[in-house]
Amino acid sequence: MASSEMQKARVISELRAFIKKLLQDPQILEQSLTVARKHLGQGNDREVIARIANEISDTTSVHISDDPAEFSEADRLYLELLKEVVSEEQALY
Repeated sequence: MASSEMQKARVISELRAFIKKLLQDPQILEQSLTVARKHLGQGNDREVIARIANEISDTTSVHISDDPAEFSEADRLYLELLKEVVSEEQALY
């Protein structure tokens, strides 16, 4: 299997595990959105994302690395989507 195919398979596996966790505990989504709303717009993007990741890890069953350099692809995607959803919510008001 080529390196890029192995990478894709790993990302898909991470996403599957993450989606399964969300389905098992639907409150993770609302808690994550609450955390993102609280922190977005407060500092530089990298620091804000790290604070969001840390608080999500502290308050839910989702574990995201303390160091943004160590985020998995699934972590990055989830945090980016949280950012997009909250930004779109704020644009509506």
